[in-house]
Amino acid sequence: MGGMELNPLEQALHTARALVMADLVAGGVAEADVVSLVEDAVTHRRWWVEQWPEGAEFVAGLVAQDVQDALLEKYGRWPLCPACAEDEPHALDVEPELGPDPHWVCTKAAVAVAPVGALGEVARR
Repeated sequence: MGGMELNPLEQALHTARALVMADLVAGGVAEADVVSLVEDAVTHRRWWVEQWPEGAEFVAGLVAQDVQDALLEKYGRWPLCPACAEDEPHALDVEPELGPDPHWVCTKAAVAVAPVGALGEVARR
C-alpha cells in the first residue's frame, strides 16, 4: 500500500467500525439502514477523536454505544442478552463506558458476555 498507512486515529475508527459491524452481523441486524447508523456513529466519533487523540482506544466502545442508542430509537433494544433466559428480554451494556477493551456486559447477572466485536462467538457456543 506504500504511503497509505492509516494513522492511529483512522485505524481506531476502522477497527471500531469493524467490531460493531461484526456484532450487528452476529445479531442478524446488519441491514443497509443499520449500516448507515454505524457510518454516522463513526463520522461523529472521528470529530471527537480528532479533538482528543488520547481517546482513540475508547472509540470502539463509544461507537458501539452510539449504534445501540440509535437502534433503540428505531428498532428496540440491541444486543439482547444471551446469558439470561428469563422472560424479560434486556439489552447488554458496554463497559467501561469510556475505557479501553470494551465488553458487552449483562448488568442484571453482572457477567461480561463478550468483548465488543465478539458477540458472534458467544452465539456459536
